Amino acid sequence: MKKPSLLFVLLALITIQLAYAQGKKSEFKVLKMIPVEGNTGWDYLTVDKAGQRLFVSHGTCVEVVDLKTDKSIGQIPNTPGVHGIALVPSLNKGFITAGRIDSVIVFDMKTLKVLDKIKTGKNPDAILYDAFTNRIFTFNGRDNSITAIDPKTNRVAGTMPVSGKPEAAVSNGKGKIFCNIEDKSTVVKFDALTLKQEAEWPLDPGKGPSGLDMDVKTNRLFSACSDSKQIVVMNADNGKIVATLPMGDRCDGIVFIPAGRYAVSSNGDGTATIVQGDGPDQYKVVQTLETRKSARTITYDETTGRIYMSSAEVNMDNGKRSVVPGSFKIVVVSK
Repeated sequence: MKKPSLLFVLLALITIQLAYAQGKKSEFKVLKMIPVEGNTGWDYLTVDKAGQRLFVSHGTCVEVVDLKTDKSIGQIPNTPGVHGIALVPSLNKGFITAGRIDSVIVFDMKTLKVLDKIKTGKNPDAILYDAFTNRIFTFNGRDNSITAIDPKTNRVAGTMPVSGKPEAAVSNGKGKIFCNIEDKSTVVKFDALTLKQEAEWPLDPGKGPSGLDMDVKTNRLFSACSDSKQIVVMNADNGKIVATLPMGDRCDGIVFIPAGRYAVSSNGDGTATIVQGDGPDQYKVVQTLETRKSARTITYDETTGRIYMSSAEVNMDNGKRSVVPGSFKIVVVSK
């Protein structure tokens, strides 16, 4: 048997190194962390894509971070029980769910001044702007309802009941909205204009759905089911479960990234589970990224390809949670 030549061995090593480097390049990674002052809790965050600002729920206010400088540039105070933020750039308005006062707070996106306060159902949590109907929707966790708001007039356009506690929601951009029902482990589909429920589908074996996003091209929903530690992929045409995948613990959010067809869940155990699709019904976990413990809420900016997650160090004392002062940071992830 002939021994391989030195040139052959060198070429083989170079090929292996290039393949390894290419594989590393294709993986997601933590780019940096952006510190934000304050030692209170948090929930959702969202990106102003045109202005490159990040709106972050934090305690009883919304912090505004300039993503070009990573500096805090403003604050919208007096938002007790703040959960989510929805932006309507065409109207220069933002909308904040203030759960403790059963209201949505309206603010000017440029000046950050509060413009109005709108009564909703009890404890509005997640919030969504649907460009197709030009409506804001709040998902009210304490009275199992959804409130529709006209963002032009700041008036309630209607309310619809649901079977349980509504969580995250997503629009298909064609007048239909899908919403996780957390305590029933189902997905509700309703008409965004008529506020009529059209279907309610079980997520079984998924339990305790929190985050939700959608691949509108293939019409597939991605529910992050925290209690069962699973990402459940559902056909949004008929409610059929097409895939279930394992994910990390204590997830509260998921985003879908069309470029590459990735679904990324943010897990409070300090990981992000990254799933990739190969066809409408074929999915696999391609990476488990170490992020930061408590980084459980997430948003994505398709203009920069960056993912943002809120996090902090949390202490437990006699069953009470407290945030370590100076530890609140935004985890920035990208390829």
